[in-house]
Amino acid sequence: MSETKIINQFYTAFKNLDAEAMVTCYHDEVTFEDPAFGKLHGENAKNMWRMLCKSQQGKDFKINFSSIQFENNIGTANWEAFYTFSKTGRKVHNKIKANFLFQDGKIIKHTDSFSLHAWASQALGIKGFALGWLPFFKSKFQVQTNKLLQKFEADL
Repeated sequence: MSETKIINQFYTAFKNLDAEAMVTCYHDEVTFEDPAFGKLHGENAKNMWRMLCKSQQGKDFKINFSSIQFENNIGTANWEAFYTFSKTGRKVHNKIKANFLFQDGKIIKHTDSFSLHAWASQALGIKGFALGWLPFFKSKFQVQTNKLLQKFEADL
């Protein structure tokens, strides 16, 4: 399967909240990184998608993806997530730039980039606007998201 088809399959599965179809696109040694979770490897990266998909079942979650490209073993895509942040009930529209590296016909490295400050401003309101750009906010947020992932994995 071509790399652009793999990226398309990944986001189509995400649109359908089908984590198992998503993780089939990943190499067993995958590394995922984003501002929310930091770096995750292998099963932790796969379980993060399982957790996110499960948490959004039956909710107002929606994604769009576009601009899938592949050249010189590097893939890119733009995607947007629309959802209600459960802790505050606030609407979020997150714009993400994804970069992919492939090995053995699967995604070996996946990096999502987005403005944590913009996300925090939407999800947390004035508190997120005031604090979301600070390095300690990012560190604290990553600790919290990884605790959620550890709890999810413990319950598997």
